[in-house]
Amino acid sequence: MHDGVARLRDNIMRVFLGNEQAVERVICCLLARGHLLLEDVPGVGKTVLAMAIARSIDCRFNRVQLTPDMLPSDVIGVSIYDRDSGEFILKKGPIFTNILLADEINRTTPRTQTALLEAMNESQVSIDGRLHRLEEPFIVLATQNPYEFEGTYPLPENQLDRFLMRVSLGYPRAEDELRVLELRPAQFALAGLSPVLTKDDVIRLQQDVDSVKMDRSLLEYVVELAAATRRHADVQIGLSPRGSLALSQAARATALFRGRGYVVPEDIIENIEGVVAHRVVLRSAIGAQAAARAAEVLKSIVMDLKSPA
Repeated sequence: MHDGVARLRDNIMRVFLGNEQAVERVICCLLARGHLLLEDVPGVGKTVLAMAIARSIDCRFNRVQLTPDMLPSDVIGVSIYDRDSGEFILKKGPIFTNILLADEINRTTPRTQTALLEAMNESQVSIDGRLHRLEEPFIVLATQNPYEFEGTYPLPENQLDRFLMRVSLGYPRAEDELRVLELRPAQFALAGLSPVLTKDDVIRLQQDVDSVKMDRSLLEYVVELAAATRRHADVQIGLSPRGSLALSQAARATALFRGRGYVVPEDIIENIEGVVAHRVVLRSAIGAQAAARAAEVLKSIVMDLKSPA
């Protein structure tokens, strides 16, 4: 495993106990310059994991607790008229940061959710007709509760598509939950967590991901996978070319995570559910049923496709 990546993983695992696989997926998302959506029931550690990532990197960090009454200007900022200078002065919102934790993103209205779209897609925001570039690295870590919970607004498909990965943490194993009760890491260890990487380290790792080799046969496998989702009987909207790019980039990040300079088929396969499941739209299932059914459809597609040797 890459030395810097190992330090980051071990630091996060000091606070987030259990589900090491989810931590690996989260780090790969970061390396791939992607935005992350953590979805699960309340109380399983979504915010703790996001905070642990932010505290492990020496960069600017902002947290926004999203609520139904928030406006887009509460996130991106607003221009305020200054009577002394006779000019409008930009009051920057919390989006002007390196890591933004958008907590409970689906508790705010679609109008405010949409304010994040431009920033997540182009690393810039438009305020009063002016473009403002966001500093690299720029990563959105969003948490959301299942749609069936009261007071939630479903994320539209174009918003979901901006997240490179959607990761579900699940309930911890009994032994991990016992460690949480004994150590209470979120209460004691999180505040004392020190950075192990600088933002320049993260940028260099992201650039290293771009240099990871991916054989043409593996690229063809990704294209075949995307085509299979588009013609599947249970799928209304299949994987888009943006989704194919996301899957290949996640595979490169996984290869770097494993300490390799080249992609193998397993790097693609282990990212399929996290990268693809939230991008396909099924014909009948909704909510949590849709997520579970999408995972089943993708598993059947993977089994039917012959992966490169």
